[in-house]
This record gives sequence, structure tokens and C-alpha cells, in this order.
Amino acid sequence: MMINLAVQLLATQLNQHLRRVYDLSEDMVVVSNLLDMDGSISPNINNKLVIYLTNIEKDSVSRRSPGALEFGERAVQSSAGLHFNLYVMLTANFSGTNYAEALKFLSSTISFFQRNPLFTHQNTPDMDRRIEKLILDIENLSIQDLSNLWSALGGKYMPSILYRIRMVTFDAEEISGRQPVVTMPKPFVGSD
Repeated sequence: MMINLAVQLLATQLNQHLRRVYDLSEDMVVVSNLLDMDGSISPNINNKLVIYLTNIEKDSVSRRSPGALEFGERAVQSSAGLHFNLYVMLTANFSGTNYAEALKFLSSTISFFQRNPLFTHQNTPDMDRRIEKLILDIENLSIQDLSNLWSALGGKYMPSILYRIRMVTFDAEEISGRQPVVTMPKPFVGSD
């Protein structure tokens, strides 16, 4: 599935950055829910930056028509890739006296994605080939919308930022049909 690959890629890239900047020996970013289904705090997220999906929407602006590739006398028809916007929250889950650390790591996260808002195969060679590119935009929420989101998440507000990740391409690479290629016969050029 592409969603997990996209979110995990961002976590990996951010972890590599934070390890270099702060000379860390462990990952600071984890892909996880904040709360388990029973309402308890998810394990292994204390004093971590937690990245998780808050919404998925189909990108109706980016449309690509189905493609046809010719192979000799046959054309292979494939379906168009789908583009989605993923809404991903990064939350600094640090408590008590570690609150300043929460702000430090959240600031570093914002700085990293501000300098690196676009992930392509050229600048991120380990990106899955089925993902065309990832474009990150900060999603501004009003206080009311933020309150509603945190209520829906079932938690109390923690320092966090919401990103919209555009252009996550789902391309199943499935062949939907094969058709013979019709060509016009070449005129016969004879000798007079």
C-alpha cells in the first residue's frame, strides 16, 4: 500500500536529519497512533515525535489520462494513476520537564520540511518507484478546527503541526487491455 510507504519515507528522512543535527543514536520519529483503540496511550511514543495520518482525500485537480504503450504490433492499455492528498500530523509527545525538547524537535521538523518540501526520485533515491513525488504544505487550522481535530483524535493538545502531502500516486501498473496496433498500409512504390 502506498500510504504507509509515503508516511514511512517522511519519518525516515526526518529521522536521518535529526540524527545528524543532534548526534542522536536512536530514532526520534515514530509512525504510530497517539492512542490505542481502548483509549490508552500507544506504547513507545513517549519523548518522541509521532507522525500519523489524520485524513485522506482524492486530489481532483491532478488528472492524468490512461496511458497506452506500443509493443510491436500490440498496444497495452493501463489505467491512470490516482492522486491523493494525505493529511499527516507530527506531534511532539514530550511531557513534564521535557516540554522544551518538544518545542526544539518540532521546530527542527518545521525547518527540515521548509527546506525540503518536495521529495522526488532524484533527491530521494530510496522512494518507492510507484510514488511519483511528495509535496508537503503546512495546513493552517483555526483554533476551532484544531480543537475539533484533537477532540476527534481523543487526546489533549500537544505541540504539533499538520501537513498536507500532495501527489501521492497510486499506480497499480495493471494492464487493463491489449489491443492490436492498426497502422495504415504504406503505399506501394513501384518502378515505372
